[in-house]
Amino acid sequence: LSAGEIFAIVLICRNYMGNVDMSEIDNFMPIMMRREEDADLSPVVIHGSTHYLWIKHSNLYLVAITKRNTNAALVYSFLYKLVEVFTEYFKSLEEESIRDNFVTVYELMDEVMDFGFPQTTDSKILLEYITQQGHKLEVGAPRPPATVTNAVSWRSEGIKYRKNEVFMDVIESVNLLVSATGSVLRSEILGCVKLKVVLSGMPELRLGLNDKVLFEITGREKSKSVELEDVKFHQCVRLSRFENDRTISFIPPDGESELMSYRLNTTVKPLIWIESVIEKFSHSRVEIKVKARSQFKSRSTANNVSILVPVPSDADSPKFKTTTGQAKWVPEKSAVEWNIKSFPGGKEFMMRAHFGLPSVESGELEAKRPITVKFEIPYFTVSGIQVRYLKIIEKSGYQALPWVRYITQSGDYQLRTN
Repeated sequence: LSAGEIFAIVLICRNYMGNVDMSEIDNFMPIMMRREEDADLSPVVIHGSTHYLWIKHSNLYLVAITKRNTNAALVYSFLYKLVEVFTEYFKSLEEESIRDNFVTVYELMDEVMDFGFPQTTDSKILLEYITQQGHKLEVGAPRPPATVTNAVSWRSEGIKYRKNEVFMDVIESVNLLVSATGSVLRSEILGCVKLKVVLSGMPELRLGLNDKVLFEITGREKSKSVELEDVKFHQCVRLSRFENDRTISFIPPDGESELMSYRLNTTVKPLIWIESVIEKFSHSRVEIKVKARSQFKSRSTANNVSILVPVPSDADSPKFKTTTGQAKWVPEKSAVEWNIKSFPGGKEFMMRAHFGLPSVESGELEAKRPITVKFEIPYFTVSGIQVRYLKIIEKSGYQALPWVRYITQSGDYQLRTN
C-alpha cells in the first residue's frame, strides 16, 4: 500500500492461501484513518474475523491479512525481512521503486513464501536466480542454482579467493537512562556479532565465547561469566550442536552477515557520566556548566564523543569555553553540541556556555530535556564478552587468518537534568 495524505493505493497484492477475499485490503486504510484520529493505533487491526498485521516503511504500508490463529511474531519477522530483501534489490524501498520493478517484486513474493509459509528469504541467494537484467536462454533443461537445492543454501559452491580471511566484529550498544538525581532508571546492552567472510570452498567455522553456559559446562567460575539473553542465530549455525555442547559451529555465508545477536538486561555503570548546572544572572543571561567524566579504564579511549545539551529555544548570543574539544550552537535543535574527538578513560573535562535569555521563565521548562551522549569505544565490550577462539576448518587445508574486533557504542543514552 502507498499512503498519500488522504488516500491509499494498493500497489502489489498476493493471495498465498486463497482463504481471504482480495477485497479485504480495501478496509484497511479507512480503519487506520479512523484509529489515527482516535489515537488508537495498534500493530494488529481487527475487522470482523479478519486480522491485519502491518508495518510502515517510508510512505508504504506492508500488510499481512489472515483469518487464522497465526504466530504474529513470525508474520512481523517476515514483513521486516521482506523490506530487507526489497531494499537489497532496489536500494531504496518506496512507491516509485515498486512501480518500476513490479515484475521483479511479484517474482520475489512468489519465492519468499509458499502457501503461507516463509521459504527463501536470504537476499544473496535470491539474487542468484531472480535478476533485474535480461539473459539469453541456454539450450537444454534449465537447472536451478545449486544454492537453491543445496543443504547449505546460504553459500554458493566453488568460491575462490587468493587470500583467505575472516573479519569478526563484536559490537555492543548501550541503552541508558539516568535520572536527575543520578540513579540509573533503565539500562541494557544490545550486542551482535558481524562477519565478513573471505574464504574459499566450504569452510566450517567454530566459535567459542565466554558466555555463562560455557562456563557452567567447563566448570569455571560463574562470577566471571556473561549471561546472554534473547540470543538469535543466523540460519547457518548448527543449533543441535549448540544445544548439546554450546559450540557455535557453522558454514558461513560469503561476504558480510550477522552471525548472532543478543541482549543483556543488566545494570550498566554509565561509561560517560555527565553533570550539568544552570546558573541565571539577572533576567537576561544564563550560564550552563557541563562536566563530563569517563568511567572506564584508562587503557581504553572513547572516540567521536558528542554531548548534546538542551538550552532554551529563545537563547541567543552564545559563547563557549571548553577544556578540550569544540562546542557549537545548534539552533535547530535548541542545544549545544560538545564534540570530543578522543576521550581517554578516567578523565574529566569541562564546558561552559553563556547565553542571552530574554525569557527565563519559558527557558526553565525547556531546559529539562535530557542530555544525550554519543560515543564509540574500540577494543572494548562493556559486558566483558570475549572470543576465546575462532577455528577455520576446510578440507583443502589452506591457512586462513581470523581477525576479531570489539566495539562498544552508545545506543539510546540519556541523562536527565535538574
